[in-house]
Amino acid sequence: MSCEPDAPLPYEMLSYLDSLPEPHIVCDSGYRIRAANAAYQRIYGHSAGIIGQRCHQASHRSDIPCDQAGETCPLAQALQSGQRERVLHLHHTPQGEEYVQIELAPIHDAQGELRYFIEKMEPLRMHAHDGGPRLTGTSPAFRRMLEMVSRVAPSDAAVLLHGESGTGKELVAHALHESSHRRSHAFVVVECASLAETLFESELFGHEKGAFTGATHSKPGLVEAASGGTLFLDEVGDIPLGMQVKLLRLLETGTYRRVGSTELRHVDVRLISASHRSLPDMVAAGKFRQDLYYRLSTFPIRLPPLRERREDIPLLAAHLLQRVAPGRDMQLTPDALQRLQGWPFPGNVRELRNVLERACLLADGDTVEDGVLAQALQPEAAPWNQPAPASSIALPGAVPSAPGATLQQLERQALLQALQRHAGNRAQLARELGISERTLYRRLRQLQQDGALAPGC
Repeated sequence: MSCEPDAPLPYEMLSYLDSLPEPHIVCDSGYRIRAANAAYQRIYGHSAGIIGQRCHQASHRSDIPCDQAGETCPLAQALQSGQRERVLHLHHTPQGEEYVQIELAPIHDAQGELRYFIEKMEPLRMHAHDGGPRLTGTSPAFRRMLEMVSRVAPSDAAVLLHGESGTGKELVAHALHESSHRRSHAFVVVECASLAETLFESELFGHEKGAFTGATHSKPGLVEAASGGTLFLDEVGDIPLGMQVKLLRLLETGTYRRVGSTELRHVDVRLISASHRSLPDMVAAGKFRQDLYYRLSTFPIRLPPLRERREDIPLLAAHLLQRVAPGRDMQLTPDALQRLQGWPFPGNVRELRNVLERACLLADGDTVEDGVLAQALQPEAAPWNQPAPASSIALPGAVPSAPGATLQQLERQALLQALQRHAGNRAQLARELGISERTLYRRLRQLQQDGALAPGC
């Protein structure tokens, strides 16, 4: 622990803080940093340079306190409340800018006078441990969502992520897991939309040898694989009704049975679920159990679509360019970036990634010009991705649609025509539409249920 030699802090405080694994600093009521513990030095470098600085100078490169710069200041709040305060801040660190969860506790002396503030800093882990894609953004909508993530991550509460396709629900689920006490255990993804109803129970809970034809040996399920960690149910709205009651029992009692077994097994998992569909609407339509919905949505988090966080597009583009074109220092011209920020992006961040990957393939050098970007955007200009006026719209290679056709009807008509053009190449069709294959199969299944597409097509 390092501190100002002319104003020593109590030895007991310094010794205690040095024993803590998280980085801590001590400030006075004038925002001045008086000490930093060993963990701060280990994570952020030598701490002597920040002693005597104001906390807003060290963390934000700002000459004025956070509350005067339009941000929430935990120290100012604690001065008023006299209580512990928590906020999420974007800090400047030797490793670059990173989101840090601040927990600030006021310290009173023996006379009850408020003397110091101990501030714990815990970085919010924005990506999986393997260093894959990460959550990126600084817009107000993104920060509001991230604040919710930081609040619930340390707990075991069930979280429901809801938002449009392509908004990064699996990345948020990873961030919740990596910022929890379960991060040393498994993070297991269940792709609910891709599991056939006949196999769902076996995949989720496992089965015993001889439980059904082809069960030549016992097999643990995904729930068992997630023991001690996090089970992520992606597109939870696609879980068959018959399975929902068994999932509810797992949530309520922590118990389940393998297929073909009477043995009741116990498991300790944290459940995170996600859906692009409105589960309350499904409950009202009798397609989703109300009791299960309430258990899944203990802490709901809405993921904002990209059109609500356009100011994040430059940061997202820079991050995605590094991923889609490794080894190339790809840059967007100002005109290309302006065009990108004006695009509606109905496919959200997934669509942005597809556009940038196409642009990198089309670009000859290391610069994506506006013309190249316009060409990369063309596959995204399909009618179901554009605002539809009330009058008729002519679809490529088709007769004009009926006057007053809705956007959903136009999408169905265009998708059916696209299926005919692609002759069964679903992967290529999904890439052209700027959606995932999972989303494409979900739309095809809906067409089959509505009778617009024959089963097996």
